[in-house]
Amino acid sequence: MSIQTTEIQLQIKDKIANAYLAKPQHSGPGVLVLHAWWGLKPFFKQVCDRLAEQGFVVLAPDLYQGRVAKTIDEAKALMEQNDFELMGDTVKAAKDYLVSLRADKPIAVIGFSMGAAWSLVVASNEKDISATVLFYGCGEADFSKVSSKVLGHFAETDEWEPLDQVKAMEADMKSAGVDVTFHIYPNVGHWFVEEDVPEFDSASSLLAWSRTFEFLRSNL
Repeated sequence: MSIQTTEIQLQIKDKIANAYLAKPQHSGPGVLVLHAWWGLKPFFKQVCDRLAEQGFVVLAPDLYQGRVAKTIDEAKALMEQNDFELMGDTVKAAKDYLVSLRADKPIAVIGFSMGAAWSLVVASNEKDISATVLFYGCGEADFSKVSSKVLGHFAETDEWEPLDQVKAMEADMKSAGVDVTFHIYPNVGHWFVEEDVPEFDSASSLLAWSRTFEFLRSNL
Protein backbone atom coordinates (compact mmCIF):
# COMPACT_ATOMS: atom_id res chain seq x y z
CA MET A 1 0.00 0.00 0.00
CA SER A 2 1.26 3.45 -0.93
CA ILE A 3 1.74 5.76 2.06
CA GLN A 4 2.55 9.40 2.71
CA THR A 5 5.03 10.52 5.37
CA THR A 6 5.84 13.96 6.71
CA GLU A 7 7.39 15.74 9.67
CA ILE A 8 4.99 18.01 11.52
CA GLN A 9 5.34 20.45 14.41
CA LEU A 10 3.25 20.50 17.56
CA GLN A 11 2.82 23.64 19.66
CA ILE A 12 3.60 22.81 23.31
CA LYS A 13 2.90 26.00 25.31
CA ASP A 14 5.90 28.19 24.36
CA LYS A 15 7.84 25.34 22.73
CA ILE A 16 7.71 23.36 19.50
CA ALA A 17 7.92 19.57 19.29
CA ASN A 18 8.43 17.58 16.12
CA ALA A 19 6.45 14.48 15.21
CA TYR A 20 6.51 11.94 12.40
CA LEU A 21 3.24 11.35 10.55
CA ALA A 22 2.62 8.37 8.28
CA LYS A 23 -0.71 7.69 6.63
CA PRO A 24 -2.27 5.65 3.84
CA GLN A 25 -3.81 7.23 0.75
CA HIS A 26 -7.25 6.92 2.30
CA SER A 27 -8.10 7.76 5.89
CA GLY A 28 -7.91 5.00 8.48
CA PRO A 29 -7.94 4.45 12.26
CA GLY A 30 -5.44 6.46 14.28
CA VAL A 31 -2.43 5.02 16.12
CA LEU A 32 -0.12 7.00 18.43
CA VAL A 33 3.41 5.54 18.65
CA LEU A 34 5.59 6.39 21.67
CA HIS A 35 9.28 5.64 21.31
CA ALA A 36 11.66 3.97 23.77
CA TRP A 37 14.42 5.76 25.67
CA TRP A 38 16.63 5.84 22.57
CA GLY A 39 14.63 8.70 21.10
CA LEU A 40 12.79 8.84 17.78
CA LYS A 41 15.37 6.75 15.93
CA PRO A 42 14.75 5.45 12.38
CA PHE A 43 13.33 2.15 13.65
CA PHE A 44 10.33 3.89 15.25
CA LYS A 45 9.64 5.79 12.04
CA GLN A 46 9.74 2.43 10.26
CA VAL A 47 7.14 1.20 12.76
CA CYS A 48 4.92 4.10 11.73
CA ASP A 49 5.42 3.25 8.06
CA ARG A 50 4.60 -0.40 8.68
CA LEU A 51 1.38 0.53 10.47
CA ALA A 52 0.43 3.00 7.73
CA GLU A 53 0.92 0.24 5.15
CA GLN A 54 -1.70 -1.70 7.13
CA GLY A 55 -4.16 1.17 6.72
CA PHE A 56 -3.61 3.19 9.91
CA VAL A 57 -2.94 6.91 10.34
CA VAL A 58 0.12 7.00 12.60
CA LEU A 59 1.80 9.75 14.60
CA ALA A 60 5.03 9.45 16.60
CA PRO A 61 6.01 12.51 18.66
CA ASP A 62 9.69 13.19 19.33
CA LEU A 63 9.95 13.29 23.12
CA TYR A 64 13.67 14.15 23.06
CA GLN A 65 13.66 17.25 20.81
CA GLY A 66 15.71 15.60 18.08
CA ARG A 67 18.26 13.85 20.26
CA VAL A 68 18.88 10.13 19.69
CA ALA A 69 20.98 7.80 21.83
CA LYS A 70 23.22 5.10 20.36
CA THR A 71 24.26 3.40 23.60
CA ILE A 72 22.50 2.39 26.81
CA ASP A 73 24.49 4.98 28.79
CA GLU A 74 23.46 7.72 26.37
CA ALA A 75 19.83 6.59 26.57
CA LYS A 76 19.88 6.64 30.37
CA ALA A 77 21.33 10.14 30.34
CA LEU A 78 18.75 11.41 27.85
CA MET A 79 15.85 10.01 29.84
CA GLU A 80 17.17 11.41 33.13
CA GLN A 81 17.93 14.84 31.67
CA ASN A 82 14.55 15.28 30.02
CA ASP A 83 11.79 17.50 31.29
CA PHE A 84 9.07 14.99 32.19
CA GLU A 85 6.39 17.67 32.29
CA LEU A 86 7.31 18.68 28.74
CA MET A 87 7.32 15.03 27.67
CA GLY A 88 3.83 14.58 29.09
CA ASP A 89 2.61 17.74 27.39
CA THR A 90 4.10 16.53 24.10
CA VAL A 91 2.36 13.17 24.36
CA LYS A 92 -0.95 14.92 25.11
CA ALA A 93 -0.55 17.35 22.21
CA ALA A 94 0.27 14.50 19.82
CA LYS A 95 -2.74 12.53 20.99
CA ASP A 96 -5.03 15.52 20.55
CA TYR A 97 -3.65 16.23 17.08
CA LEU A 98 -4.17 12.64 15.97
CA VAL A 99 -7.72 12.59 17.35
CA SER A 100 -8.45 15.81 15.43
CA LEU A 101 -7.29 14.12 12.21
CA ARG A 102 -9.65 11.26 12.94
CA ALA A 103 -12.68 13.51 13.53
CA ASP A 104 -12.68 12.69 17.25
CA LYS A 105 -12.88 8.92 16.71
CA PRO A 106 -11.10 6.70 19.28
CA ILE A 107 -7.47 5.85 18.57
CA ALA A 108 -4.86 3.35 19.73
CA VAL A 109 -1.58 3.98 21.52
CA ILE A 110 1.51 1.78 21.15
CA GLY A 111 4.51 2.24 23.40
CA PHE A 112 7.96 0.69 23.54
CA SER A 113 9.74 0.35 26.91
CA MET A 114 9.74 3.95 28.23
CA GLY A 115 7.02 4.68 25.70
CA ALA A 116 4.93 1.85 27.14
CA ALA A 117 4.96 3.60 30.51
CA TRP A 118 3.73 6.77 28.80
CA SER A 119 1.09 4.70 26.99
CA LEU A 120 -0.33 3.66 30.34
CA VAL A 121 -0.46 7.31 31.41
CA VAL A 122 -2.37 8.14 28.23
CA ALA A 123 -4.74 5.18 28.57
CA SER A 124 -5.58 6.07 32.17
CA ASN A 125 -6.13 9.77 31.52
CA GLU A 126 -7.68 9.98 28.05
CA LYS A 127 -11.11 8.57 27.22
CA ASP A 128 -10.58 8.50 23.45
CA ILE A 129 -8.17 5.54 23.60
CA SER A 130 -9.79 2.24 22.62
CA ALA A 131 -6.67 0.06 22.30
CA THR A 132 -3.34 0.11 24.14
CA VAL A 133 -0.30 -1.95 23.13
CA LEU A 134 2.71 -2.32 25.41
CA PHE A 135 6.06 -3.58 24.15
CA TYR A 136 8.30 -4.67 27.06
CA GLY A 137 7.44 -1.78 29.32
CA CYS A 138 5.67 -1.43 32.67
CA GLY A 139 4.50 1.66 34.46
CA GLU A 140 2.39 3.11 37.24
CA ALA A 141 -1.12 4.34 36.54
CA ASP A 142 -4.61 4.28 37.97
CA PHE A 143 -5.70 1.16 36.13
CA SER A 144 -9.31 1.65 37.24
CA LYS A 145 -9.41 4.56 34.79
CA VAL A 146 -8.19 2.51 31.82
CA SER A 147 -11.18 1.92 29.54
CA SER A 148 -9.28 0.58 26.54
CA LYS A 149 -8.36 -3.02 25.91
CA VAL A 150 -4.68 -3.70 26.58
CA LEU A 151 -2.27 -6.02 24.75
CA GLY A 152 1.23 -6.59 26.13
CA HIS A 153 4.35 -8.16 24.63
CA PHE A 154 7.05 -9.07 27.14
CA ALA A 155 10.34 -10.97 27.11
CA GLU A 156 10.94 -14.06 29.20
CA THR A 157 14.53 -13.08 30.01
CA ASP A 158 14.32 -9.33 30.54
CA GLU A 159 16.72 -7.69 32.97
CA TRP A 160 14.84 -4.38 32.73
CA GLU A 161 11.28 -5.67 33.20
CA PRO A 162 11.44 -8.90 35.28
CA LEU A 163 8.62 -11.39 34.79
CA ASP A 164 7.40 -11.07 38.37
CA GLN A 165 6.95 -7.34 37.81
CA VAL A 166 5.12 -7.97 34.53
CA LYS A 167 2.82 -10.55 36.10
CA ALA A 168 2.11 -8.27 39.05
CA MET A 169 1.08 -5.46 36.72
CA GLU A 170 -1.15 -7.82 34.73
CA ALA A 171 -2.82 -8.97 37.96
CA ASP A 172 -3.33 -5.36 39.08
CA MET A 173 -4.94 -4.52 35.74
CA LYS A 174 -7.29 -7.48 35.91
CA SER A 175 -8.22 -6.59 39.50
CA ALA A 176 -9.09 -3.10 38.26
CA GLY A 177 -11.36 -4.53 35.57
CA VAL A 178 -9.10 -3.95 32.58
CA ASP A 179 -9.55 -6.24 29.56
CA VAL A 180 -5.87 -7.22 29.29
CA THR A 181 -3.88 -9.90 27.50
CA PHE A 182 -0.14 -10.29 28.03
CA HIS A 183 2.08 -12.53 25.90
CA ILE A 184 5.46 -13.72 27.16
CA TYR A 185 8.02 -14.51 24.45
CA PRO A 186 10.45 -17.30 25.42
CA ASN A 187 14.22 -17.04 25.16
CA VAL A 188 14.29 -13.36 24.21
CA GLY A 189 15.30 -10.18 26.01
CA HIS A 190 14.26 -6.54 26.14
CA TRP A 191 13.99 -4.73 22.76
CA PHE A 192 13.33 -8.01 20.94
CA VAL A 193 11.29 -6.36 18.17
CA GLU A 194 13.82 -3.61 17.42
CA GLU A 195 15.67 -4.63 14.28
CA ASP A 196 18.67 -2.37 14.92
CA VAL A 197 19.80 -3.91 18.23
CA PRO A 198 21.46 -7.26 19.06
CA GLU A 199 18.42 -8.36 21.10
CA PHE A 200 16.23 -8.48 17.98
CA ASP A 201 14.51 -11.82 17.45
CA SER A 202 12.88 -12.22 14.06
CA ALA A 203 10.40 -14.99 14.91
CA SER A 204 9.16 -13.35 18.11
CA SER A 205 8.93 -9.97 16.41
CA LEU A 206 6.87 -11.41 13.56
CA LEU A 207 4.46 -13.05 16.01
CA ALA A 208 4.16 -9.91 18.14
CA TRP A 209 3.33 -7.76 15.13
CA SER A 210 0.82 -10.28 13.82
CA ARG A 211 -0.95 -10.21 17.17
CA THR A 212 -0.77 -6.42 17.26
CA PHE A 213 -2.31 -5.93 13.82
CA GLU A 214 -5.15 -8.30 14.68
CA PHE A 215 -5.71 -6.52 18.00
CA LEU A 216 -5.82 -3.09 16.36
CA ARG A 217 -8.22 -4.19 13.64
CA SER A 218 -10.53 -5.71 16.24
CA ASN A 219 -10.62 -2.63 18.47
CA LEU A 220 -10.48 0.38 16.15
